[in-house]
Amino acid sequence: MIEGLSNCLFRNIHGHNLVYNSCWEDPQLDRRALGLGPSDTILAITSGGCNVLDYALTEPAHVYAVDINPRQNALLELKLAAIRSLDFETFFSLFGRGRLPEFPRLYRSVLRPLLSDAARMYWDRRLHWFCGAEWWHSFYFRGTAGFFARLVNFYIDRVTRTRGEITALLGAGSVDEQQDIYEGRLRRTFWTGLIRWLMDCDGALALVGVPRPQRTQIERTYAGGVVQYIEDCVEAVFARLPIQGNYFWKLYLTGEYSPDCCPEYLKPENFARLKAGLADRVSVHTTSILDFLIGREDRISRYVLLDHMDWLSAHHHPVLARQWQAILDRATPDARAIWRSGGLRVDYVDPIQVSVAGERHRLGDLLLYHHDLAADLHQKDRVHTYGSFYIADLTTT
Repeated sequence: MIEGLSNCLFRNIHGHNLVYNSCWEDPQLDRRALGLGPSDTILAITSGGCNVLDYALTEPAHVYAVDINPRQNALLELKLAAIRSLDFETFFSLFGRGRLPEFPRLYRSVLRPLLSDAARMYWDRRLHWFCGAEWWHSFYFRGTAGFFARLVNFYIDRVTRTRGEITALLGAGSVDEQQDIYEGRLRRTFWTGLIRWLMDCDGALALVGVPRPQRTQIERTYAGGVVQYIEDCVEAVFARLPIQGNYFWKLYLTGEYSPDCCPEYLKPENFARLKAGLADRVSVHTTSILDFLIGREDRISRYVLLDHMDWLSAHHHPVLARQWQAILDRATPDARAIWRSGGLRVDYVDPIQVSVAGERHRLGDLLLYHHDLAADLHQKDRVHTYGSFYIADLTTT
């Protein structure tokens, strides 16, 4: 009963909203995991579009951005249109600061003509998302993940009144200094019963894209359950890993990036490269991975699957099996896939049955895992919210 209501809530949130206004996966790790080269064709789930643009900067042959949520693709389309038509300073105000007072005029005159009909319909009604003058009006407090970030900032400013400590922590020059601030001035004040209750709510977790199956996996494998897991992740980010350059957490705690702490696509030299032609190597597709792959003739060498298999494994396992069959059917001989999970280990991939050359195989027998590399990269993850990370070569012979 509870699980059914939770899943219904998750579907309603994800089926009617922009969920991710930025990516919550570290592309610095992805680049090392994927080993991208000029001949690679990449299939990546769109999410906020940030990492799709990051992959394009490695100069692959093509990046297919695929997402079943048209609102996520509308965001990537807007970014691509802005790259092609705006100067860097205006672009950074729009997607670095998350606010541009003249956005309605620029949208109607410059950006809108470059969008698909579906993206136009979406943004026509949301021009105000970029028009705020103050940081708390930022675009990055829009969408469901943005709304959750807004709640957290309200909690920081009005409940615990720890804005000074947060600012000091984000500006810390060393991990030792971070530890002093977090352990000595922030931990006890921040982790109240209220925030623990909020983190334990399925509704709050759904806002940031955590479905009930992911929660179940965490609770099954992590001592202390989901709340302790979240607290330990936050501690790792703020007290054990360098915070300098961690633009993921800076964004949601301040509502904006800064020139020296931002994704690669928001740096002037990389913006120029995207504008000069690399953006044209990206195409946007609103569909499922399975439907995208069925019937295609071209081959894919790199798959970025994020964490969507956690959901499919619990509710649409036959679809997951068909998806992996399609992935193998369209894979190049040197293909590689990466994915993440909310759980500490994934046990639903390897048993999947697939067919190669007319013979049935256990999927795990066709995956060459790079466990050591994945474990090393996972420990360095600046986001640090996923339970596990996987890198696997696909072998079909």
